[in-house]
Amino acid sequence: MATSSPSSSSSSTKRLASSLWTIASRIFFFLIILQIPLFRVPCRSGMCTTPLHVTSSQLIASEIFPVVVVKTLLFPGAVAHGLVKNMTVPSWDSLLEIYNLTGVKEAPALTDLQRLEVLAGSYFCVAGAFVGLLRPGRMSMFGTLLVIWGLVKEGILGKPANTDPSKGVYVYPTMLIALICAFSSVKYDVKKVVRSAPAGPIAKPLQRSSKSKLK
Repeated sequence: MATSSPSSSSSSTKRLASSLWTIASRIFFFLIILQIPLFRVPCRSGMCTTPLHVTSSQLIASEIFPVVVVKTLLFPGAVAHGLVKNMTVPSWDSLLEIYNLTGVKEAPALTDLQRLEVLAGSYFCVAGAFVGLLRPGRMSMFGTLLVIWGLVKEGILGKPANTDPSKGVYVYPTMLIALICAFSSVKYDVKKVVRSAPAGPIAKPLQRSSKSKLK
């Protein structure tokens, strides 16, 4: 009767775990780049529902990157939403109007400054989604936790205070999927740290002294 060796079972387990980490990173990337709604929060362009929307409004307002870069990030999600809603592909020139980004430079920066956790977390989520395509890391998890903390702080603690019910924060169930994928994509690094940790010395009883006492 043939039995599998420990080395073969260990290698198969590592391959399975690596596949799970890769799948989690890919799912998180598609959640970000296709702009699946994760939350609803006030931002410079009105109401933002994805980390990429929050990041894009800040990039346009601060002029850190050229407009063409922001449009390139927004285009896949705009195409996906256009096909789902009315089976049309939005034009390249109308992207800023679709996301209400034409007047973000004149919008007050106080909206973003009051939600620094959501803004910083959105940056990390977008960057982590692209980095995760090459190698799973902690950036996606850190960004997702920052966004959740910012939403919890405003929704439960009331900071900043919001008197307009139409602009209240809201968390979609898809945020749970993003959180699970973000955590799953860092397991490879955690296991690598555990494997590289030096093993401590193991104390062994003195067999000679115990035998002499018994005699």
